[in-house]
Amino acid sequence: MADAVMARWHGDNYQARIFWENAFNLLLPHSCVVEVTFEANGPKAFDDVVVKYDPPVARSGSERVSAEYHQVKWHVQTGGRFGYKDFIHPDFIGAKSFSLLERLQQARRTTPASAHFAFLTTYRIKDGDPLAKLISGHDKTLLIERLFDGTTDKSRMGKIRKCWREHLKLTNDDELKAIVRGLRVLDGHRTLEELRSEINFRAQSVGVLTCNAADSDFRYDELARQLKVRQLNTLNREAFLQFCHDEGLLVERGVEPDSFLPIAIRSFLGPAADIVGATPEHTLLLTDDFRHRYLQDDLEWQRDIRPKVETFLRAAVRKCTRLRLILDAHASIAFLAGAVLNLKSGVQTELVQKGRVGTRTWRADDESAARGTRFEIVDDEIGKGRNIAVAISVSQPTTAQAQAYVTERLPNVGKLISFDMPTGPGQQNVVGGEHAAALAEQVSNHVREVRVNDLDAIVHIFAACPNSLLFFLGQYHQAIAPCIVYEFDFDRQAHKTYQPSFIID
Repeated sequence: MADAVMARWHGDNYQARIFWENAFNLLLPHSCVVEVTFEANGPKAFDDVVVKYDPPVARSGSERVSAEYHQVKWHVQTGGRFGYKDFIHPDFIGAKSFSLLERLQQARRTTPASAHFAFLTTYRIKDGDPLAKLISGHDKTLLIERLFDGTTDKSRMGKIRKCWREHLKLTNDDELKAIVRGLRVLDGHRTLEELRSEINFRAQSVGVLTCNAADSDFRYDELARQLKVRQLNTLNREAFLQFCHDEGLLVERGVEPDSFLPIAIRSFLGPAADIVGATPEHTLLLTDDFRHRYLQDDLEWQRDIRPKVETFLRAAVRKCTRLRLILDAHASIAFLAGAVLNLKSGVQTELVQKGRVGTRTWRADDESAARGTRFEIVDDEIGKGRNIAVAISVSQPTTAQAQAYVTERLPNVGKLISFDMPTGPGQQNVVGGEHAAALAEQVSNHVREVRVNDLDAIVHIFAACPNSLLFFLGQYHQAIAPCIVYEFDFDRQAHKTYQPSFIID
């Protein structure tokens, strides 16, 4: 019984933290978030947290989203797995009568056509379940064009459509498409402690008191419940500011002459709608140039994206030579940003790095290098060409896929250099900014040493690592240029391999 009570408490706190993660966006200047509700009065099951946008925000495709309704499911253990069939069983969401899909069907009848619905859980999709291939790596939206691919009910996607369609008692796929369009599945979401760290970061960004990590309690958990008790659970900017004033949460902050200017580059979307800490005039929004994580068909990285990034960053430098860089962006853009803000640019840079431990600010002098390990390096002769391929495996393994790509498409590559972490790939291999900078320098130094007798050899970079590491590697681009950075098809929706992006010389 005691364990059940604790689980319920933690579940309530988890929902409260998802609320605060979105609510702090209300305090950003010119935010598109205009209203956030904690435990709304409907629609049933998707009423845990409701976020409304004005103007509507971009998601996958041409449609824009005016509201998002969240169902939040926290679990004591993170080892749970689920698949597409679980969406038809009421007990999967702790219900007795209605499944997740039935609740979604009901919600569609009472909400705007421009609304999205998010199922947010700490469980993960089962390995091998076809649902995994239906979730966009861009914004976690269901990939409608893949689900409704024109195949029969006997196909892999057809079995999902048939299962869901019959469960909802629908007569055709068009009816099903209208219901599941805009469903987001945010699986494997952050832990309670990671959300605590994220909320503290967001609070600090908007001038609201943070909570000490050493404290046993977290004040914002109880404050969310008090909002509901006092019937203040629907907040706009004015109401939120008044609440913060009444509770003594606002921090009086002076502007320091040497403070960092927050700037943001955004080419894809995360779970929340806004980038915390950067105003619209200091944000480069590239989401309309991409469909999911893929560049629009009529655009080119070098011709269309590179000039936008370079122009934005150089304009930022003219405003301030101390920049806090927020990158919700492709790996190639992180590398390019480092190349622009290189070591000789005279710009001091700190980076907002997101990860499983929450959001942190990383700097090249944050004294984290001593706590991190260095790469293990393997040089392989794979051909007679003069060019070099570099595979950097930090968060995911890259060597095998990079070698397959090189073998098939890059006959002029003769050497493959693999940079691997001693403990293998992992999301927490890089512990801070100085550590990331040290790893980047290690890559740069080794590549420069290998190609010392042929400085015109092209370096092809295949990397799975934090954007901060790629930013620092970009700062060393002069030592390894000419080089080409590659993007991987994580959604496996298009080419299912690497694609070249920028050519940096």
